[in-house]
Order: sequence, then structure tokens, then C-alpha cells
Amino acid sequence: MAITRVFDLIQHYRDKFGDKPVAFSGKESGKWRDWSFSEFERLAYALASGLIRLGLRRGDRVAIVSNNRPEWNIVDFGVQLAGGILVPIYPTISENDLRFILADSETRFIFLSSQVLYDKTTTVTKETLTKPLVYTFDKTTALSWREVIAEGEANPDNAEIEKIKRETKPDEICTILYTSGTTGTPKGVMLTHGNLVSNFSGLCDLPPVDETSKVLSFLPLNHIYERIIVYVYLFRGPSVYYAESLETIGDNIREVKPHMFTCVPHLIQKVYNRITSKGAELTGVKHKLFFWAVRLGEQFEVTGNSWWYNLKLKIASKLIFSKWREALGGNVRAMVSGGAALEPRLARIFWAAGMPILEGYGLTETSPVIAVNTFEPGGMRFGTVGKVVKDVQVKFAEDGEILVKGPNVMQGYYKRPDLTAEVIDKDGWFHTGDIGTMVDGSYLKITDRKKEIFKTSGGKYIAPQLLENLLKTSRFVEQSMIIGENQKYAAALIVPSFAFLKEWAKRKGVNVGETNEQIITNPEVLKRIFEAVEKINAQLAQYERIKRIILLPKEWTTAGGELTPKLSIKRKIILEQNKGAIEKLYGEG
Repeated sequence: MAITRVFDLIQHYRDKFGDKPVAFSGKESGKWRDWSFSEFERLAYALASGLIRLGLRRGDRVAIVSNNRPEWNIVDFGVQLAGGILVPIYPTISENDLRFILADSETRFIFLSSQVLYDKTTTVTKETLTKPLVYTFDKTTALSWREVIAEGEANPDNAEIEKIKRETKPDEICTILYTSGTTGTPKGVMLTHGNLVSNFSGLCDLPPVDETSKVLSFLPLNHIYERIIVYVYLFRGPSVYYAESLETIGDNIREVKPHMFTCVPHLIQKVYNRITSKGAELTGVKHKLFFWAVRLGEQFEVTGNSWWYNLKLKIASKLIFSKWREALGGNVRAMVSGGAALEPRLARIFWAAGMPILEGYGLTETSPVIAVNTFEPGGMRFGTVGKVVKDVQVKFAEDGEILVKGPNVMQGYYKRPDLTAEVIDKDGWFHTGDIGTMVDGSYLKITDRKKEIFKTSGGKYIAPQLLENLLKTSRFVEQSMIIGENQKYAAALIVPSFAFLKEWAKRKGVNVGETNEQIITNPEVLKRIFEAVEKINAQLAQYERIKRIILLPKEWTTAGGELTPKLSIKRKIILEQNKGAIEKLYGEG
């Protein structure tokens, strides 16, 4: 059947894969709980009937504030079948932003995952004009979402649901996603059924999975990146397992042994650092073999490797990389990376290790994928985000900004035609705010965020993301942020990789102390990390070079407010947190 609305995926799945015993799976009380497709379909229809019976009208907004779990998908499709518009909200959202979103969207129903979120939300809902009905997935003091389902099962309204399905047009809004951004008031991105269908339809040949495969989902479904990938999974039929949290990813990967998952560069870097930290602990021949394999991986090309290289790679795969694959479950056929630039060296190493990473690019406003690397012949180029996806056009403004036009571009920002007009010009081109170029006329390369490029007092422009990605190639660096706007030179705020530093200190016989605060003030540590910085500086123009560094004792997190839910750094927050140290650094010249 032709898929023109997102909920058409239900019939597609039923026709192609039947009643699959494990369509979704999530952890309940520490054990995996499988959901068959029949159960998913039945509950989605019952939820739709229940919402209609409780007064949901076509176009009403329904919010969901939850971690990833099968119930999330049921609510997503149940709301669509009832003619509603889903408003996903990050569980880590601030109270002020939650208040704004619920009021701005005039939400009438809210589905929450836990008691903690219920307590947080009820203080806000008392202030909203719509006084939304609130339900939770977990057993709490609130009404259970099962009560909505029970209402729908007792009073099914299949005739109304079928009418809604017939009448829903592709250009009708399916979801409103409020971009968290790094500053300012959230903006509601209106995405239609047509926007989303055009995007996942263009990606359906991407993943090397089918109905016999398992995939793991851990990036937030509240963001369109993971949500569109789940729609692709529904099109192709693998069993979707939801990780408990970002902290349990390692355990969940070993339990599920997935064939594929999506990720962000920060997580890939952490996996790599953990693996190489173990490698650094090896001694003698084993240590040499480990880092020989890493150096070999750095030279990997998708095509055109010599027979001699391939022979060495076969040996490295058997002796070293096989253990890497086992650490990620042993079955990984692909990882898809997005959300930020992936360091090409890391991509090469993981491809060489037999766990290919396909880097892509997009924004919430573009549903989201604009370009992605693929397994097709000529579909992959390291250091780029691949070729532009089907039916999407890309061109560049005079300053290098990437402009996009196509069926994936949003309808606009909810209730904000003024902001919509700022990013979508009169000819229909969406201005991404990213700077890029086309490599060999086919592969899109992102160089930086337009608004993050800054000028030094000497009048030179610096693209911070480029430098930050280079810094993260060092095993001593966990996170970094380049500063220096209107200053004489660039400097770096660095969160060291403390686990690796401790292991390094043990090997070198250096007493760095016990706490992170002690470690970052140790002269040997400062000297060693600056040596890593100088190695990177050798690759840069004189004006780009990092002259000074500030080491920080605590990792940036979403809970701490330094990262967005998709793990992008909030530059203004981090600058404010370290204002005193930065002023001192530049005050000293």
C-alpha cells in the first residue's frame, strides 16, 4: 500500500510482517518485556477511541513527557488515529520551558512516564488555561494511561477513527516539536504527515536490517532524529528494543546484541575512549598489536585499499577488532551518527573494525534528514555527511550558509509567522544556520554553525567546532569548547578524560591525587594535555591555534544544564559558569 500519512505504517507493517511476536521491547522491573505487533496495534486503536470518548477533537494537542519505551510509540500512533497532534517534550525540560510549551500549544492531554514527572508537571498544569488531563505509564498517584485504553476498549469508535483516517491529508500537521536550542524561548516546529513520510521514505533503503534483525534505541524519541529512524524500523520490520537510559547503554547492548543503533559523536567518542583505555593497560606485544591495529584503522578507505592493507586488516580484525565487536554485542552492522560533526579519524577506525558508522545531517525543521552517507556504491565519503536525500535540494548562500528546499521542510513555527519568515525566504528556501560546502559535487560537508563562528580582536574568524573535534581526537580530552571572541587568541575549556588520565598516571608513576579537582591542578597533567593541544595546533593556521587552556573538574551533562537533550553544548551556559576563570585567563594575557 502507498504510505502518505505516518499512521499508514500500521497497515504496512500488518501486511508485510503480520503479527510479529516482538515488535517492541522495553525493560520493566529489570526484565525485558516484549510487545507483539497485535498488542501494539490493538492498544493504539483503543487509545484513539479513548481519547475521542474523553473529548479530543481533530487538531487538539497531546503532550508526551517520557523516556523511550514501547508506550511512547502507542501514544504517538494513538494520537494520530484520533486526529490529534503530538507534542513531545524532553523529560529533562526545565519547569519554565514546560510551562511555556503547555501554554503555547494549549495541550489538552498529557502522558507522562513517572511519578517524578507527574509531580513536576502538576505544579505547572495548575497555571494553564486548558487544564489538561494527565496520565502516567508507571503506577503513580495520577490516573493511569490504561484508563484511557479501558475507556476505548469499552466504547470503541472505529467508525470515527476510519473517518479520520480517510479525511487526513498529507499536508495536515502530525506533530509540533519545540526546539530546545541553546538559548531563548522554545519554538514549535510544525511537521506535517507529508514532511515525515517524505523523509523516512527516502531513508528506507539505508539500514542493513530486516524483520529478522534487532535494533537498539536510546537517543530521545522526543527528538525527530530518533523518531524518524523508528518510523524507518517500522517500515523494515526489525524488533525495536529500548535502552533503559544513557547510563545503561553498555549493558543493554550486550543483552540485546543489536544489528544497528543510532548515536551521536559524543557517545562514539566515549566508546572509543573506553576501548583504548583498556588497550593502554596492555603490556608488551599485546599493547603494540592493539595500537598497530588502531593506526591501521586510521588509514582505512571504503574502497581502494591495497591487497597488502587488506591482509593486515584481516589480521587486525581477528586479533584486536573482534574484541571491539564483541564489546558492542558482536552483531553490529551499522551505526548512524548525527546531531554534530563526527571526527573522520573515528569513522575510519570503526569502519576498519567492522562496525561502519554512517554520518548524516539534518535539523528538526527539515524532518530531519537533509543528507546521509549510505552503503550504496559511491554513497560514502569520510569527513562529509554524504549525499543529499531524495527530493531534497541544497544550495549555498554567499557566506556559505546551507539552504534547503523540499517536501521535508517544516510548515513553519507554531503561532510565529514572524520567526518562520526569518528562516524560510520568499522562494521557499530554508536557511539552516550551518556553513558548508559540497565535496566533489556530491558530498555535503558541514564546517560550522554560522552563529558559533567568532572573530578574534585581530579580525580573524574561527570556526570552533572544527577545533573542538580535533581536540577530541586526543585520549586525554573528554569534552572541549573553544573560546576567544573579541580576544587576542583562541583558548579552550577542556574536560579531561579522567579515567584515562588516572590510568596514564599509574603507568607513568605520576601522583595526580584522588579527586578531579586535584588532577586538573597537577603540573604534569597540565603539561601533558597541552602537549596534546600543541600536536593539534601544528595542523592549524597561526591565528586558529589554541594558546591557553582551562581544565574543568566536572563533565558537562544535560542534568547539569550544559548540554541540550541531543548532547550539543550550550555555549552561553558554559561561558557563564566559567566566567571568572576566563576573565582571569585573558586578563593575564
